[in-house]
Amino acid sequence: MNIRNAAIVFTFAAVAFPVYAADAPLPRPKAGKVEIMRLGEIKPGMKGTAWTVFQGTEAEPVPVEIVGLWKNAWGPRQDIILAKLGGKAIRTNVAGGMSGSPVYVGGKLVGAVALRLSVFSPDAICGITPIELMLEINDFDHSRPQDARTPDKLQARGREVSVPGELLGQPVAGGASPMMVPIEAPLVFSGFTESTLREFGPMFQQLGITAVQGGGAGTALHTNQPAAGWEHSLNPGEAVAGVLVDGDMSVTGLGTVTYNDGKRVLAFGHSFFNLGPVDMPMSKGEVLMTLSSSYQPNKFANATDIVGSLHQDRHSGIMGVLGARSDMIPVTMKVRSLDAAEAVRSEKDFHFNIFVQQKWTPYLMMLTLYNSISGLNEFVDEATYRLNGKVELSGQRNVSLSTMQASGDMPMPAPMMLAGWFGDKLNRLYLNNVNPPDVTRVTVTVDLLPERRVAAIENAWVATPEVQAGDEVPVKVFLRPYRGEPLQREFKVKIPSGLAKGDHRILLSDAETVNRMQNMAGMMNRFIDVAGTVSLLNQERTNNKLYVSLVESSPTAYYDDKTLPSLPASVLNVMQAGRASNRSLFTSPETATEQMALPFDYVVSGSYSLRIHVK
Repeated sequence: MNIRNAAIVFTFAAVAFPVYAADAPLPRPKAGKVEIMRLGEIKPGMKGTAWTVFQGTEAEPVPVEIVGLWKNAWGPRQDIILAKLGGKAIRTNVAGGMSGSPVYVGGKLVGAVALRLSVFSPDAICGITPIELMLEINDFDHSRPQDARTPDKLQARGREVSVPGELLGQPVAGGASPMMVPIEAPLVFSGFTESTLREFGPMFQQLGITAVQGGGAGTALHTNQPAAGWEHSLNPGEAVAGVLVDGDMSVTGLGTVTYNDGKRVLAFGHSFFNLGPVDMPMSKGEVLMTLSSSYQPNKFANATDIVGSLHQDRHSGIMGVLGARSDMIPVTMKVRSLDAAEAVRSEKDFHFNIFVQQKWTPYLMMLTLYNSISGLNEFVDEATYRLNGKVELSGQRNVSLSTMQASGDMPMPAPMMLAGWFGDKLNRLYLNNVNPPDVTRVTVTVDLLPERRVAAIENAWVATPEVQAGDEVPVKVFLRPYRGEPLQREFKVKIPSGLAKGDHRILLSDAETVNRMQNMAGMMNRFIDVAGTVSLLNQERTNNKLYVSLVESSPTAYYDDKTLPSLPASVLNVMQAGRASNRSLFTSPETATEQMALPFDYVVSGSYSLRIHVK
C-alpha cells in the first residue's frame, strides 16, 4: 500500500489531548495508520503533544504549543511549523537526537520536530517538518540529490587534502549561521579512541554531523540480519539509528521515529546525509541520557538491534523498511606489535562491517583503519607501519594491498598517512564512472615496527659502462637509511641480446618513479571500468622495494591500464589519430623495461641513473 494513502485513514485518538490537560498518562503511540493534519488546518495557539525518548527505550510526552507557520522556510512552497516545547524539553532544550519526534494535535499527526532556533535560546523553540513533506519521500526512487553530504564535498570547497586532520578543523567560510537549523543527528562512535574522533570529528562537523563518543553497541549489531521481533519495533517517538559501521566498532546516526505504518518507517524530519536512494541497515536505539546544555544539548545513545533497512535519505526525512536486509562489507583487521627481531609482542583482531556507498565506503575504511592502529603508540618518533591485505570482489580479481609508512618530520602522523593511502585505493575503486564494484570482503594486517625504516637511494656503481648485447653487468647500489650504516646491494643486469647499439640507462628507482606515468594515464581516463581499475591497482609497485629498469630511447604509450613499450613511430601516430576524444593516451619518449625488484624492508625513496654504451 502506498505510504501516502496508508497515512490518511483514521484518527489516532490516543493523543487527542495535550499531555498537561490529561488526568491519566497518555498511551504511547503505536505503529499503524493515523490521520494527518494538513498545513491549512494549523492555527497559532494550538496545543499538542510531541513524543521522544529522554532515557531508555520508551517515548515520553512533551507538551507543544504552535507558534505559527514560517512561510517558505524549508524551500519554495515548503513551510515550517514553529512551536514551543514544554515539560522536560524546557530543561533539555531541543536536543540532538530529537529529530523526527512526532507531534500530534487533536489526535492528528502534524509532523516531526526537526529544527531548532538557536543553541543559546532560553526557550525550547523548534521547527516542525510537516508530515505532508515527509510523506513525499516515497515518491522518489532513484534520483540522487546534488547537495548530498559526502566527504568529497570538502575537497570541492577548495581543500587540497583528502584525509581529515588539522586543516579540516578550520572553518570552511566565515559569516553567521542560519537562524533556524536542522537538529544535529548525533553520529555515535562506539569503540573509537579519542584521537580518532579528534582527527575525524571536524570533517563530520563541516558536513553538519555531530560526532559523539558512545559505549558498546548491542550484540545484534554484529550481524545485518533483522533481529527477531522486528515486526513490532520502531513505534513513533522511539529512537532509530542508521548504521554505517557495526561490529567491534560501530558508527550510527541517531534520530527519532515519526511514523510507522507497520512496514515503512519515516524519521528525522530532515536528511541524514541527503544521499537519496540508500541501502543502509536500520536499528533500534537505547538512550542513556539526554544532556541539558545551552550550547549543544544531545542525546547519548547506543544502537541496539538491526530491524530493517533505510531506503531513502531525503531533504525532509529518511524512510526505512522493517524486515529488509542491507548488504555490508565484512572487514577483518589484524594489528600486530613487533619487537626488533620482528617477533610478535601483542596482536589484536578486529571484525566489523561497513555500509556500502560509493563516496562514504572509502572514508569509513580509512576511519576504521586509523582507529584500529591509533592505540598502538601512534605518535612514536621511531616507528614504521607495514600493511598487507586484499580487497575481494565478486566476478573480478582481488586487489592486493602492500605498503609501508614511517614516522618522520612531516606534520601528519604515519597512521594517518597509512589510512589515507588505504582510503585512496578504495576511492579509486568506487569512483570509476563505468560500473560500481561488488566488494565482498576486505582483509588487512598491519605490523608496527619499533624503528623508523626509511632509506634513500644515494649512489650506484656499474662495473663497466661499455657493454655488449647479451652481457650480464655487475651493479652496486647504496642506500642511506635514517640512522646506521649505508645499505649495499650487488646484482647483475642482463643486457637484452636485441638491444640496439648506442647509449642507454640503467635506472634504479623507488615505486613512485615507476608508477608515475601509468597512474597518470589511468586517472585521466574518465571511462575506465572496475576491471581496468583493479588491473591498475595491482600493477602498482610497492614502496618497500628498489626497482631496476633498463631505459632506451624509444617511445612508450600508456593507454587505460596497458603499457605499450617501444612503439614504432608509425604505430604511435595511428593510435593517436584513431583514439576516442574521451580516452587519454599518454606517451613517454623513453621505454623503461623493468629488470628486477630488490626487496627492502624499508620505505625506499629517490632514483639514480647509470649510463651504459652498447657496442
